[in-house]
Amino acid sequence: MTKRKLTRRQAWRISKIQQEREARAGKKETLAGTADEGELGPEQFGLIIAHFGKLIDVEPIQSASATESLPVTQQGATASDIRRCHFRANLGSLVTGDRVIWRASSTGGVIVARQERISALSRPDPYGDMKTIAANIDRIFIVIAPFPEVVANLIDRYLVAAETTGITPILLLNKSDLISDANRDKLTGLMTSYEALGYQTLSVSTQTGEGLEELKHALANYTSVFVGQSGVGKSSLVNGLLPDTQIKVGGLTEQTQQGTHTTTTAQLYHFPGGGQLIDSPGIREFGLWHMSPQQVLEGFVEIRPFLGHCKFRDCMHESEPKCAINQAVEMGEISIARFSSYRYILSTLEEDKH
Repeated sequence: MTKRKLTRRQAWRISKIQQEREARAGKKETLAGTADEGELGPEQFGLIIAHFGKLIDVEPIQSASATESLPVTQQGATASDIRRCHFRANLGSLVTGDRVIWRASSTGGVIVARQERISALSRPDPYGDMKTIAANIDRIFIVIAPFPEVVANLIDRYLVAAETTGITPILLLNKSDLISDANRDKLTGLMTSYEALGYQTLSVSTQTGEGLEELKHALANYTSVFVGQSGVGKSSLVNGLLPDTQIKVGGLTEQTQQGTHTTTTAQLYHFPGGGQLIDSPGIREFGLWHMSPQQVLEGFVEIRPFLGHCKFRDCMHESEPKCAINQAVEMGEISIARFSSYRYILSTLEEDKH
């Protein structure tokens, strides 16, 4: 069954109702006891910490704005504080990380409105449509490891997606204890090349503890998410940072050195000293089919300064004369490897649509 398309007036009315509910929650007015609502408590602010189909786990919070960090005193609600809620129709998608307006009931609660998001992380669903999987994220940690073998173009896809959404990306080399003479030069060169572009990089090992304190500092007071190929150790990182979570860890297959997916739903965890981590389902790569060639181009930070300086306004940056970007490549201001990665991503846009 196709979704009913709302008229402009219907969409306006729904938006107005949600704004009114948010204002009432801010004033903490009680609206319980109406004929259609049953015995519900006052409207209040909440944070979605997990999504289970038609039911959502909501944690009560005091902060009204998605741009405000959660105070340390609000971190880690007890199990009795968290309510499993239903949600009203016409709210749009609700995902882990969303801040909502909800009302408690004797059996759980009901979400009645969703606050505006400051960011959203999306990926294609099996039907090719974009699906939001987490919201209000500040930092996206692109996790790589010595095994499975690092693919620079996959990193570039993550970076382009992060740049487009406005989420700060950080490159995280996990399993540093597996670095050997055979792969050290390649990994060091790769990390150095992204550092030269202005990206923060970290190296950690949950086995030896190397870099974990630095990683905790980078996570504090932000809402973050780990993304990367299966098998790079995202779940092991969560367990190392938050031992009480005990996320199921999937190993690498012996023949392919590829990982197995272990996480089935996005879950939000609090750090004791501040900050949140959303553990999302494994993502092998971002589908960029929804992006235009210009958006992909702008996702490469070192190319941006040369945009608009080509001789021709409709320059395709291929073999046109006086192409500012090609000239920058020739002068070494843009690396050949990154520009080749851009061209490859561009060539796969149509392929990604199918």
